[in-house]
Amino acid sequence: MTEPTQDHDKDRRVTIAVDAMGGDLGPAAIVAGISKSIAKNPNIAFLVFGPESELTPLIAKRKLADRCEVRDVREFVKMDDKPAHVMRHGKGTTMWAAVDAVKSGDADAVVSCGNTGALMAVSMLALRKLPGVDRPAIGILWPSENPGGFNVMLDVGADVRADTKDLVQYALMGASYARNGLGLKRPRIGLLNVGTEENKGRPEIRNAHDAIARAAPDAEFEFVGFVEGGDIPSNRVDVIVTDGFTGNVALKTGEGTARLIRELLREAFRATPLSRIAALLALTSLRRLSKRIDPRRVNGGVFLGLNGTVVKSHGSADATGVSAAIKLAFRLAESRFNDRLAARVASLDLSPQDSSEEQVETATSEQAT
Repeated sequence: MTEPTQDHDKDRRVTIAVDAMGGDLGPAAIVAGISKSIAKNPNIAFLVFGPESELTPLIAKRKLADRCEVRDVREFVKMDDKPAHVMRHGKGTTMWAAVDAVKSGDADAVVSCGNTGALMAVSMLALRKLPGVDRPAIGILWPSENPGGFNVMLDVGADVRADTKDLVQYALMGASYARNGLGLKRPRIGLLNVGTEENKGRPEIRNAHDAIARAAPDAEFEFVGFVEGGDIPSNRVDVIVTDGFTGNVALKTGEGTARLIRELLREAFRATPLSRIAALLALTSLRRLSKRIDPRRVNGGVFLGLNGTVVKSHGSADATGVSAAIKLAFRLAESRFNDRLAARVASLDLSPQDSSEEQVETATSEQAT
């Protein structure tokens, strides 16, 4: 079953639902990110959820009223709220209302900077899992040496657990994401492990290795086998598959390392008068490097395996980061990625487990935030 990648409807206006109250920097940063997106994209519109008294002046100040509809919601999910509490008492929050807009068809995708565990819980409960998916995953783009500049990695925090079947499903979803999100006809999949030898790793990882290899021909991807941490930004693979605990640690480590490199470079070029001159001569190259390793450019994790497109932005995202998350949501909605992912999973006849509210609560109780 081949998934087309280039038949996007370029004239279709895509509506993004935005939870304006989830970020650490408040609604002003969210609206600033929306403004950046509108300036670059004539085919995007927004449903913005939050207190009308706060949002309307911010939107009016930037002259965005013709592309933004404010929906007045006063309550919002806090970063320290427990997913189980939000599931039971969060229906009046901006997060829930934004996700519900995708469920009702008012929006094509949702973006939130809010609590990761709560967002996954609300999304699973409101949108439900795709038939054949046991555990949704968060997929992110990672700067790499590949020609397109990015690799895909999943899971990076939807669920700290992953058994053999979960890892196989992550490989299938990651391949579909790379095919439709990055335009790769036959993505290369790697399974993250502590070594590349076939006898390395936990039993579920070794079993997943064999199962992914068997699934590769029918799912139209190339399985390169085990990969190590150093391969995550390499050109050896296009998709890295791992459990949510390992993926989240790798993600936060990568973000921290990128910030450290930027600070060390800044200090080095300010150390002496001669180094300041060197920095001036290398200004163009330094700006290019800074942009390449800027985590804000790849801000946004996609919740894969749900009946709707949900993008989780970093909680501390500024306008640039929010705009990047919106751009990702737009691109996936415009390409109808979720429909293709559903067709891909259905074609492989993977039977789902119980999708009751009790399972949703169990799946989200240990999520990384």
